[in-house]
Parts: sequence; C-alpha cells; structure tokens
Amino acid sequence: MQYAHDPALILARFQFAFTVGVHIIFPAFSIGLAAYLAVLEGLWLRTGRPVFLDLYRYWIKVFSIVFGMGVVSGLVMSYEFGTNWSIFSKKAGPITGVLLSYEVMTAFFLEAGFLGVMLFGMNKVGRKLHFAATCCVSVGTLISMTWILSSNSWMQTPRGYTIDPATGRFMPADWLAIIFNPSFPFRLVHMGLAAFLSVAFIVGATGAWHMLKARKAGKISSEPVRVMFSMAMWMTAIVAPLQILAGDAHGLNTLRYQPVKIAAMEGDWVSEDHAPELLFGIPNMKTEHTDYAIRLPLAGSLILTHSLNGKVPGMKDFPRDQRPPSPVIFFSFRIMVALGMLMMLVGLWSLWLRRNSTLFTSPVFHRVALCMAPAGFLALLCGWITTEVGRQPWTVYGLLRTSDSVSPVALSSMAFSMTAFVVVYVLVFGSGMGILVRMLGRAPQEGEHDTPPDHATEILAARMHPGVIDPSTGKGA
Repeated sequence: MQYAHDPALILARFQFAFTVGVHIIFPAFSIGLAAYLAVLEGLWLRTGRPVFLDLYRYWIKVFSIVFGMGVVSGLVMSYEFGTNWSIFSKKAGPITGVLLSYEVMTAFFLEAGFLGVMLFGMNKVGRKLHFAATCCVSVGTLISMTWILSSNSWMQTPRGYTIDPATGRFMPADWLAIIFNPSFPFRLVHMGLAAFLSVAFIVGATGAWHMLKARKAGKISSEPVRVMFSMAMWMTAIVAPLQILAGDAHGLNTLRYQPVKIAAMEGDWVSEDHAPELLFGIPNMKTEHTDYAIRLPLAGSLILTHSLNGKVPGMKDFPRDQRPPSPVIFFSFRIMVALGMLMMLVGLWSLWLRRNSTLFTSPVFHRVALCMAPAGFLALLCGWITTEVGRQPWTVYGLLRTSDSVSPVALSSMAFSMTAFVVVYVLVFGSGMGILVRMLGRAPQEGEHDTPPDHATEILAARMHPGVIDPSTGKGA
C-alpha cells in the first residue's frame, strides 16, 4: 500500500480504530437493551405480571451505565475528526457533517428529553407516559443508528454529490441519494439485527449463569431468571437466521459496488467462474497468492452469486494501490461468519430443548450459553473491521484516499495522544465494565420492583432535592 510507510498515518488510523472499537460496543448494547426494556414494560402493562417489571427494574440499571459510557466514548471521536482527520472533515464535511448534525437534532434531543423520565420517573408519572418515554428512548437509539450508518454508508458507496473543482470538497446535490445510498439499507438492517442479537446473548448468558449458580446451590432459579433466559433464547432463535440472510444480501450488494473488497475477503486473486470457497488460507499480498488454501469446490460462486457458474472477482483485476489488506479482512470475515453460525446453532438447540421441556434444566446448554456471552459483540467488531478495513485505501470509496485525509500532525503528538487514550480508556471503561459485571452477578429477584433504594441512592436523591433529609447527616440537604 502506498501509505504503509507513514507511521503518523498508521497511528492515526489505529487510534481511530481503537476508539471506535471501544465505542461501538456501547451503542449496540444500548440499541438492543432499550428495545428489550420497551418490550418488558409493554408486557407488564399488558399482562400485569410483576415478573416483567422485576426484569425491567433489573436491566434499566445496566442500561443507565451502558448508555452513559456510550455517550462519553462517542464524544471522543468527534474531536478526532478535527484533530487527526481535518482534511477529510474539510472535504467531506458538507455531507457527513450535516448527516451527523441530523443525528444530534433528532436522536440526541429525543433521548435527552425522555431519558430522565425513563430512568427516574416510574413513580412520578403515569404508567402509560413512562412506557411512552421508554419507547421514545428506544426509538431514539434506532434513529441515531440510522444517521450514523447513512453517513458511513455514503463513505462506502457515495452518491448524490458534486465535487467543487476549486476546493475539492464534496457538495450535496441530492440529499435523498446521499441518505439512501446503495449500501445503506443493507447495512442498517445488518447492524440493527447485530445489536439485538448481541444483547440477546448477554441476557441469555446472565440467565444461564444464575441458573447454574442455583443448580449448584441445590435451589430452583427464580422466575425472573427463567423468563429472561427464555426471552433471550426466543430472540436468538428468530434473529440469528435472519441475520445470516441479511448478511448474504449485504454481501451481494458489496459484490456489486465494492468488488475488490469481496475479492480481498475471499482471498481470491484471479477472477473465475465456478469459483471455490476458501475455507482457510493465508493471503500473501507480496506474492499475490493465498498460501495453504483449503478450498470447497464451486461454493464460492454459489455463495457470492447464487449460481454455480457465477463469476467471482479477483484482486489482480485491480491496481495494487487500490487493494485492501486481504489478510486482515480474510480472517475477520471468517470469524464473523463462524460466530454467526454458532449463534444460529445455539438458537436452534434452544428450540429443541424447549420442545422437550428441558430448556431450564440442561446444564450443558447453560454452560454453552454462558460461554457465548460475548459472541454477538465479537461478531459485530469483526464485521466492522471487515467493512472499514475493506474500504481501504479510501475514506470516501474511490474518491478520497486515506493518505490524503489525515491531518499534518507530528508523530510524537499522535503517539502521546494514543498513549493517553489507552490509559484513560482502560481506567474509565475498565471500571465501567467491572461495575456491569458486578451488577449482572446479582440475580434478579421476585419483587425487584418493591426493593428499596440502597443507601447511596438515598443520599444522592437527598442531595439532589433540597429539603429532603440526607440520611448520611440526618440534616436537610
């Protein structure tokens, strides 16, 4: 690659990859969990069963932590656009900047308006109004995802623009074409399902953990534990197959608009009909050959074109300086697919156990569900690596190179900020993850909605509301 020798560029890319890799976990978690909370509260209002309110109370505490970490980690990236990628911001800002501002004006305002009611208003507003607030926050997370993916998809498949000949800036010409660019619908569905599936495995793993603990103690797991595990397995069984179908449609779209990315993902160097699928290999960018290849005859054409004699592109069809680094996305893509298949198998296994009335009594399945806790997020990260690294060497595909997008920042400054990011992120988000694990380590109980707030919560509430007695001092705040 023509930019591989520039250490400052490599470090700028690594810094953004690190920060977005940490960040993307939390919005995905928030999207799936907000929808789950809306379902729980809706079921409670419809059925009147306290177990749904117990689970709502349990998971909303987790949501508050996850949502907060998502907001904090997201703010960092907006500054990176200005400090590390100022040339990109200058040239693509008239389009990407506007799309991101739409996210603030719609999603952020909606979430900010109703988040407080959702978190603290259960006993202060009517039930239906509180449910509406929960739904608004959930819709807000989906709107946020929509604008972010529209902006990112435009960078993958740019449409609806003109280029100012004097400045080289991308100027909007057709906002509908920009927003609904060719890859946007496929990536929106794929990402949304990924968020739901990731949260389903976290919820399922939490339930599995507490059922295993109860079994070890010779007890029967509580109703909230069984209900959340059952709901998670239903979601897994339904969404995992849909995600595979969505991924297949996304692949067909990528083959049409970014064929070199497909060639790099597959480790194919020469275009051919009746192409095999490479199950394993090590793509060698220097020799233009995939070493140690294990091939499945005809499967490449069948998977990529849905035809046994379909033509599959090879990387030699494209100039060397326009090829993405095949070894990275070759393996990230396969890890993603393998995890997707495992998640579908877990969902199908849960259906079989449910049919035999052993879903809550199979310790082997519970251990598997526990081990699969991070599977959704790992697959999501591998998918983003495949998408973003596969776009290289471009920031705006085919139009603006990554090497022409970076700010003229000294290597020493980049190294210092990268070190600071790693240290701060490990401390802040490591602590946050520790809090989450500790919270999930306590099982939801029947009557969760009737438990009084802990001492720290009482103190915080007293200090936020003048005139209330502060239990730490016995005096008015």
